[in-house]
Amino acid sequence: MANDLRLTVLGCATPYPSVDNPCSGYLVSSGGTHVWMDAGSGTLGPLQRHARLDELDAIWISHLHADHSVDLLTAYYGALYSDVRLTAPIPLYGPPGIAHRLAGFLTNTSVRSPIESAFAVTELYDGHHVDVGSLRLTSRSVAHGIPAFALRVEASGRSLVYSGDTAPCAGLTQLADGCDALLCEAESAQAPTEGDQVHHTPEEAGETASAAGAGRLIVTHIGRFLTPQQAVARASACFDGPVDYAAPGSTFEIAQAAGTSERSTS
Repeated sequence: MANDLRLTVLGCATPYPSVDNPCSGYLVSSGGTHVWMDAGSGTLGPLQRHARLDELDAIWISHLHADHSVDLLTAYYGALYSDVRLTAPIPLYGPPGIAHRLAGFLTNTSVRSPIESAFAVTELYDGHHVDVGSLRLTSRSVAHGIPAFALRVEASGRSLVYSGDTAPCAGLTQLADGCDALLCEAESAQAPTEGDQVHHTPEEAGETASAAGAGRLIVTHIGRFLTPQQAVARASACFDGPVDYAAPGSTFEIAQAAGTSERSTS
């Protein structure tokens, strides 16, 4: 159906891209609405298989670590100084300070680079809501040691929740309550014995999905000391529903009925 909710995985590597896997980035679509969700290193390339910069309705950034945001820099040049012709700046939703961070990198003279000519920046806060075309976006603060957010996307009675980067926390579990699919990071091979926790283990991803009553779990952002197969197996031990891996190039059709999201590889 034209208005189905779709998730396309542009990349999910951490903390740097691999040969065949860019860093974190996803395209969320419903009908003709397209939102680029996280813009990690290397994701602007595969994004263009599905939508040009001037076809995006918005960009949403979970936090300002480079593996989730750095392709905004090249997107800026593409939006202003290339074959892309914007009719208006692209709405950009991101953590507090995102415009200052971009300007700090992109400004090369005494004159500040015109960030707002490319991006119409809105800073996120806990509980932020916005309607973007046919998509309803709700953001919640999560636990990553810096300002960071998770996102719930709703369209046509379907719901997808993206954890961003975070340790298990009440904000994510509450946001994911009853969602049809939870796209949850599983970066850590084991929880830290010292210091603050800032990521999920695969088991914790499964526990978060179970506590939220999610219909499906899609593990992503898997660290260098785990394989996707290990992450899926370990998460499955803590969640009774379907568990899949966010393989780069995959598209998931998010279905209403629990456990019936379908995956294809483009």
